[in-house]
This record gives sequence, C-alpha cells and structure tokens, in this order.
Amino acid sequence: MLDFTLLYFFIPVFFIISITPGLCMTLSLTMGMAIGIKNTMKMMVGELTGVLLISITAVVGGGSIIANYPNAFEIFKYLGGGYLFYVGIQMWRNLGKMSLNIDGSHSFSQNGLELATQGFITAIANPKGWAFFLAMVPSFMNYDKPLMPQMFAMVLIILIIEFISLMIYATGGKALNQLLTKTGNVQLINRVAGTLMMLVGVWLALS
Repeated sequence: MLDFTLLYFFIPVFFIISITPGLCMTLSLTMGMAIGIKNTMKMMVGELTGVLLISITAVVGGGSIIANYPNAFEIFKYLGGGYLFYVGIQMWRNLGKMSLNIDGSHSFSQNGLELATQGFITAIANPKGWAFFLAMVPSFMNYDKPLMPQMFAMVLIILIIEFISLMIYATGGKALNQLLTKTGNVQLINRVAGTLMMLVGVWLALS
C-alpha cells in the first residue's frame, strides 16, 4: 500500500526544507522571544492547519498537474527556485519579510484565536511553502498505488517535522533573546539563512 523507499527519503529532505529559515520559522523565533513558548504554540496550531491544507492540495492535485501540464510544472519549478534564490539574496542584504529585524519592540496579542489566525495566514501566504509542496511533494508519491494511505503518511510526516522545526525556533528564540537583539548577530543569522535559502532555490529549480 505504501512506497516506503520514497517516504524514508522524504523525511530527511523535508526536514532540511522545514528547518530552513522562512516566514513561519521567523515568526516562531520572534514569538518565542516576545511571548514565550507556551503562547507561541497557539500560533503553531494555525500554522500547522495552513500547512495541512497546502500539503493535501499538493498531494491530491500534484499528480494531475504533472501529468497534464508537464511544461507548466517545469516552469513553476524554475520560477519557484528563482524566487527562493531572490529571497536568499534579500536576506543577505538584511531586506525582505524573511529577514530578522529584532529590536525588542515586538508586541504580540496573547489571544489564542488571534495567534492561531496569524500562524494560519502566514502559512497560507508563504510562497516558499506553496513552491515546495506543489513542485516536490508529488515526486515522492507513487500514483500507481492507492493514494489515501500515502497521503495520510505523507501529511503526518509533514506535520510532525514542521511542529518539531517550529519548536526548535521558538525555543531558540527564548534562549537567545539577548544575543539576537545585537545587530551584528542578527546580520550573521540573516546571511547564513540567506545562503541556505539560495541553495534550496537552486536545488528546487534543478530537481
């Protein structure tokens, strides 16, 4: 029922993608510093709901997209890779929404619904997420076998890894609050993240 070879290979690949700094991870890091891990987990509920929606869309519709529009699929991969490369350059320059700009003045509402909504909107509006899920997730699916068991396993893996990554960033944000408020350290993190993002962009385009 399941192609475990594809699933086993997907786990380290998605972990690398998930742990790479992006909009959702930056949000988790910032909230971890501003309101603590417990309240940040309320945001994670919304973010994971958004990831669930995107991943199901990719799994269900990905096969038909590849089969019916192969050229469009290739174009999408190049555009997605180019976008991520551009974001990496922006982060190197300390510009753009994904760059950290932490000065201690952030203030988030501790209302659970508002925090969950923030996480959901951030996930849905994240081009990195759509680019990865639509361009790469279908390649780890065996469409000659039943779709539902594979979809369930794939989505479960995605949510678990995404939650672990969010917790790592939130925990790091709380522990490194003082360190990350220093301009030099923020700039270093932006450049490391920018380099990783550029590498992911190239990999996505050439995959």
